[in-house]
Amino acid sequence: MQLNIKATNIELTSEIKDYVQKKVDMLDKFLGKIQTLNASFEVELITNHHLKGEIYRAEMNLEILGELLRVEKTEKDLFKAIEKVKEHMAEIIKKYKEKKIDGKRMAKLE
Repeated sequence: MQLNIKATNIELTSEIKDYVQKKVDMLDKFLGKIQTLNASFEVELITNHHLKGEIYRAEMNLEILGELLRVEKTEKDLFKAIEKVKEHMAEIIKKYKEKKIDGKRMAKLE
């Protein structure tokens, strides 16, 4: 899957890029034959003056045949935020596929 990665308020290192790409590649098995039109991932340092330390935000947008699947998570650790986005996106993809399959089944019954 072709992925656009953006970083805001932090440097996009090769370590971050590789980690994001590895996690997004794991989503391919859930997508199966579903065609993705656009995939983007953004990592951001929300605040660097927060009383409890730095807060990171990770967001993924996946455009699939006229629908947009979106997940956003915030964490104190950037890599944990990326992992949570991947896990939640996998769940959303599964629900999307079930909805499409159930729709086809209902159409056959009518």
